[in-house]
Amino acid sequence: MFEFTDDCLLGVEEIDDEHRHLFDLLNEAVYMLENEYIEDRYSEIKDLLEELDEYADQHFTHEEEYMEGLRDPELILQRSQHAFFREKVLEFTMKNIDDLDEQHEALAELINFLAKWLYQHIIASDILIGKLPPLEEWMIKEDPCEFTDEYKVGIDKIDKEHKNLFELIGHANRLVRNWGDGDQYDEIMRILGELKEYTKTHFAHEEEYMLAVRYKDYDAQKRAHEAFIAKLDHLNEEEIKKDPLTYLQSLVQFLLGWLINHILHADKKIGEAL
Repeated sequence: MFEFTDDCLLGVEEIDDEHRHLFDLLNEAVYMLENEYIEDRYSEIKDLLEELDEYADQHFTHEEEYMEGLRDPELILQRSQHAFFREKVLEFTMKNIDDLDEQHEALAELINFLAKWLYQHIIASDILIGKLPPLEEWMIKEDPCEFTDEYKVGIDKIDKEHKNLFELIGHANRLVRNWGDGDQYDEIMRILGELKEYTKTHFAHEEEYMLAVRYKDYDAQKRAHEAFIAKLDHLNEEEIKKDPLTYLQSLVQFLLGWLINHILHADKKIGEAL
């Protein structure tokens, strides 16, 4: 079974409760798959998918309305991720599950998708809700990618690597702001590739350090790192080709916002624990 852990909590009661219920639906699928006493699961799967579709739609509406009220800069990206979830659930409703083998395969695929999407979406995106400056304030900062003293955690190696991450995202941000022709597109994709590789190296160093000092929140940090890497590993190429500027603006904004939030609300605690 999949547990809704404390690192998934946003601190917004309604949203947290709805996330818990989505985990309940995920675990219902697990129970259905593992229960040997249920032979034909056709009706149960159809009912589960219908409830999942309706409840997710209700939750996404609440979450987006909450973000609209905050003028949250993550809203555009959230809407895109919510639309992707709806499309995937719709694909499952269209599957042929007439025989038992097809039912077993569909449930296994559904569980894999839900578990991966929920953890990554909540830890990498939802956790930022309400923690970033409103969109208007965020966008008018002269240099939002400047690495200032407030981001230092007090561990030299980690601080230096964080500064390098800010510089890489800052380079991408400048290219997006000065968008003109294909040259920027090719260069920004190159930088995103470099950022992904450097981030993996940095997270590995950070995790080694946490293990060495027996940091108590190591597991939560590792999950957050994995969710961030997954974001860079699964860029939506179709959306990029359709409207590269809008997509890349949202992506750079997400990357910077996630990094700032992660340093201030997670990495800082590593230095404080020494």
